[in-house]
Amino acid sequence: MADPTAGITPIPGNAPERPESQFVTVEQHIMGHLQNHPAANSEFIWLISAITLSTKIISSHVHRAGLIDIWGATGDENVQGETVQKLDRIANDTLEKTLGYRGSVGIIASEEDNEPKVLQEVPSTGQYIVMFDPLDGSSNIDANVSIGTIWTIFRNIPHIDGAESSVLQPGVQQVAAGYVLYGSSTVLVYSIGRGVHMFTLEPQFGAFLLTRENIRMPEHAPQYAVNEAYLNSFPQPYQDYLAWAKDDANDHGGFSSRYVGSLVADFHRILVKGGVFLYPPTHAQPDGKLRLMYECNPLAFIAEQAGGMASDGANRILKKMPGNVHDRTSLVIGGKKNVEEVHKFTRADVAAAK
Repeated sequence: MADPTAGITPIPGNAPERPESQFVTVEQHIMGHLQNHPAANSEFIWLISAITLSTKIISSHVHRAGLIDIWGATGDENVQGETVQKLDRIANDTLEKTLGYRGSVGIIASEEDNEPKVLQEVPSTGQYIVMFDPLDGSSNIDANVSIGTIWTIFRNIPHIDGAESSVLQPGVQQVAAGYVLYGSSTVLVYSIGRGVHMFTLEPQFGAFLLTRENIRMPEHAPQYAVNEAYLNSFPQPYQDYLAWAKDDANDHGGFSSRYVGSLVADFHRILVKGGVFLYPPTHAQPDGKLRLMYECNPLAFIAEQAGGMASDGANRILKKMPGNVHDRTSLVIGGKKNVEEVHKFTRADVAAAK
């Protein structure tokens, strides 16, 4: 019989390579490599399998978008007031249906829905909350730009009543977080608090296979990602930082700009190559635009596990206590030294205001 893994070569990360004969799926990784972690139980692995199944289905739709009628908008708006794309709806429905068959998932919350949904009553000791942005960067679908799914998992707190109250937890209480990037290949990145690990979807066999383990984000790289079209609307400290970053006379000889326009794609590049992503407050969005629960918390969790940092320009993202499931925030995320450079401008401004 032919070897089913023939022709597949694991990509070396910045951890020791595995022998080429070992091909590890996400579920196997949790069972075999993190078996002493309290989250690595059968119910949790069964939950993760729902996410991997969902994202395989979404990936299939994304890569056929030009062949079937799933380009374009539905004509509806979500709770954020944003135009819902056809693929947004497909991705959201796919995640809801697959998670609905997992007995340990009691509550889900989606960026596309008005409020969290109680799927089923399950024992409080084994109940999980899953929150997700089903298709981040969906405005780029028609332009064939990389987009992704961002997800996070919390434990349900038994003594709290009501779905919305249950999900309002700070990011430090995340059990796991991850994202799937639909690009030239489909890549899954996840963490359960013991490092960051990357898997690539092998389309011939339909499995996410481990390609990089224990990823470490570069502490510094002379690159930034920001939508500079809003530069004049940014608070002055951010304008000052960007002027400094672009100055050839700074310590790094001037930064380069690498902005995709899909948060998950911009973050993935920084995870692998280093740098910093900024989404400052603006006149139109004084509290910031990105969603704390669906976007910033999961990516901040991954960034910190990879040795990076994430803040709102002043405070650690994972310490922010949400007041609403759709709270927004500003975001500075990336390599530790890159974020500290931004803080020299933004935190100095906060200190002066006090």
